Amino acid sequence: MEIAVKAQNLTKTFGTFTAVDNISFEVKKGEIYGFLGANGAGKTTTIRILCGLLEPTKGDAVVAGYSVKKDPEEIKKRLGYMSQKFALYTNLTAAENIEFYGGIYGLKEDEIKSRSREVIKQLGLDDDADRLVSGIAGGIRQRISLACAIAHRPEIVFLDEPTAGVDPILRRKFWEIIDTISKQGTTVFVTTHYMDEVENCGRISLMDGGKIIAEGNVQELKNHAFKTPVYEMETEDAGKAYKLLSGDKETGEVSMHGAMLHIISAVPMQTVQDKISALLNKEGIVHGMLKISEPTMEDVFVKLVRK
Repeated sequence: MEIAVKAQNLTKTFGTFTAVDNISFEVKKGEIYGFLGANGAGKTTTIRILCGLLEPTKGDAVVAGYSVKKDPEEIKKRLGYMSQKFALYTNLTAAENIEFYGGIYGLKEDEIKSRSREVIKQLGLDDDADRLVSGIAGGIRQRISLACAIAHRPEIVFLDEPTAGVDPILRRKFWEIIDTISKQGTTVFVTTHYMDEVENCGRISLMDGGKIIAEGNVQELKNHAFKTPVYEMETEDAGKAYKLLSGDKETGEVSMHGAMLHIISAVPMQTVQDKISALLNKEGIVHGMLKISEPTMEDVFVKLVRK
């Protein structure tokens, strides 16, 4: 399998602060590769290095066959980049923005309009193409930003928190588009802090404190994080129950998922049930029975980051 991105011992410091700490990974051509981590984990700094916008302090990365240290300008010609705050021109229409960025990225003049129409159709922007961006809602603007980033048919597209602030329905639509782009042969490198979104990625790196603390596909990360079962329990007051149980070390690790609590414990299920029931009954908190649950990526994140 051809490698689109290869980072080796990549490090970036700002004064005494290490934003990216000696990380190495590979991204295969055509895959969706996810960078998962909380805000401040080092995801954006990494993506800016890979795009040739920041020089690493140590190490190197090869992107689309070129070194980020030696050939950053060659890399920029071969990628698309959608930053967290992608700059759309609000006094231009959606189509005019796409045409403008297509020109910036080097599309030939006779190709700009046809390619603009192509990505407008691909991303479902027909109804918004001739509207000024100033009057377009945030979720649709994100799609326009993506259209600008892929208008020149890049080998690799880097998406930095592309669905931040977007409602769940538009987020799902956005990921359908990302999947289509990947199937057409474009490598997609995406950062996110939405745990559910990484289920869409072929492989994932989990980043914390500038380091990669785990890498693999979704199932591999779940297997790596959990050697013991994950239980779930429904309660009428999940917040109060979480506060009570998370303060009890014998219960295990507790996290809250809506009205559900997830409990990670090596203790036998019935013993955990009895312990939790005693604590919740004492406070008058109505609850159901424990069930074995498939761990979520949020469970994985909490488990590995707490180590």
